[in-house]
Amino acid sequence: MAKKVAVIGAGVSGLASLKCCVDEGLEPTCFERTEDIGGLWRFKENVEDGQASIYQSVITNTSKEMSCFSDFPMPEHFPNFLHNSKLLEYFRIFAKKFDLLKYIQFQTTVLSVKKHPDFSSSGQWEVVTESNGKEQRAVFDAIMVCSGHHILPHIPLESFPGIERFKGQYFHSRQYKHPEGFEGKHILVIGIGNSASDIAVELSKKAAQVFISTRHGSWVMGRISEDGYPWDVIFHTRFSSMFRNVLPRTIVKQMMDQQMNRWFSHENYGLEPQNKYLMKEPVVNDDLPSRILYGAIKVKSRVKELTETSAIFEDGTVEENIDIIVFATGYTFSFPFLEESFVKVEENMVSLYKCVFPPHLEKSTFACIGLIQPLGSIFPTVELQARWVTRVFKGLCTLPSERTMMEDIIKRNEKRIDLTFCESAFLLSSLRFGKSQSQILQTNYIDYLDELASEIGVKPHFLSFLLKDPKLAMKLYFGPCNSYQYRLVGPGQWEGARHAILTQKQRILKPLKTRALQESANFPVSFLLKILGLLAVVVAIFSRLQWF
Repeated sequence: MAKKVAVIGAGVSGLASLKCCVDEGLEPTCFERTEDIGGLWRFKENVEDGQASIYQSVITNTSKEMSCFSDFPMPEHFPNFLHNSKLLEYFRIFAKKFDLLKYIQFQTTVLSVKKHPDFSSSGQWEVVTESNGKEQRAVFDAIMVCSGHHILPHIPLESFPGIERFKGQYFHSRQYKHPEGFEGKHILVIGIGNSASDIAVELSKKAAQVFISTRHGSWVMGRISEDGYPWDVIFHTRFSSMFRNVLPRTIVKQMMDQQMNRWFSHENYGLEPQNKYLMKEPVVNDDLPSRILYGAIKVKSRVKELTETSAIFEDGTVEENIDIIVFATGYTFSFPFLEESFVKVEENMVSLYKCVFPPHLEKSTFACIGLIQPLGSIFPTVELQARWVTRVFKGLCTLPSERTMMEDIIKRNEKRIDLTFCESAFLLSSLRFGKSQSQILQTNYIDYLDELASEIGVKPHFLSFLLKDPKLAMKLYFGPCNSYQYRLVGPGQWEGARHAILTQKQRILKPLKTRALQESANFPVSFLLKILGLLAVVVAIFSRLQWF
């Protein structure tokens, strides 16, 4: 059984892994190359090689109730979507609460991780680190890589003929920090992801003109959903997941199209995806449509060629006097400390069992945490990964054979490429993820959480709760599928989980209700609709059973 565990990185994945190690009685040591915790979410004015970098204005795209750790809700006075500094504050509270800082060696770089000579029998690893100019070697029983995948920028300059003669400035989006210094400029942003949209919107308030170039377009949605609630507490419910299985695929696609265009017509704004059902995660941006509406941002097609001062697009249009190009073109994967290629990316496939374990190792003592891009919050995802991994290390959970794991990896990637699903406000809508660089790590949100939870033995069973706790069961099925649900039963059960689920609406509304109003007595129509919906599901299932 593994005992000493090396955790590489002290961002959200590293902190979750540390706590899970402690919960399972393991002895973790975390190596963090910087002087503080937070990883990607800790803003620094200067960009440093080998470290994640964000711009000053970054705000979370997932809400606090969907992003907190499963046994540690965020303070109710925290806003629903957090500025990076506020999220870092939560990490600090979390680390202090569970006394995690004592396990972290700051300003320590991991130089290499390789198998111990007797790895086939011991499963141990040799780790070489460097701190203050001194190298140290240590042997660990297991490794948890938590260094993230937003470090090495991907800039496909070969796809932009003429870039070598462009006289303006160009850089990757990780270099961007704030809009000062861009006043009066004509700026071209390459890409249509979340970072590209954020940067384009922010720059459009200072620049003379901003252009955003996209090859395929993208769905765009705001953070605010029905009745003003955060989008993800409406999106991610088990009730919506049910539609994936009972509705015909053609109807699902039509409903998705209508739902995504409810805010504004993507076709009219030049944003409609080239193939509506072949896409990456939707862009979450509250301001992009309005900035397009009054001309501060203009949406353009793919760049065909660059000249000294202009950009020529594939539709034949030309934009002159371009001063700056921002490449918001994503990241590539890099693990320079691994002497062997334990984490392989071949033909846009990541060879990890359930996105966590390399399948070819003799001993299951190496895991990647957070090498994934769920269509939802990353925080509950990495926590469940860490809970599963530490139980595998401890021998409480076992992995199948290498052959079985490889079959699962191939099947998972084929399913991701061929047909998977993306959540819509009322349903899971049929979409294809495709094979682009930014989509390699994407996975379905609730399905993946439940898959991990089943491995641990913590997936809640709706029918069981319906019989013994109907009130809670209604919240589990119709309410947001957040991390508290995975603390109700099984290993790591938290006695506060039920209360956290039943009071989440209170924590959502608390930071909003800053003006006292006279309360009105409204009949809970939404609750009645949920009851009728549940009855309809039961009738549908019963009818289908009779049919067969």
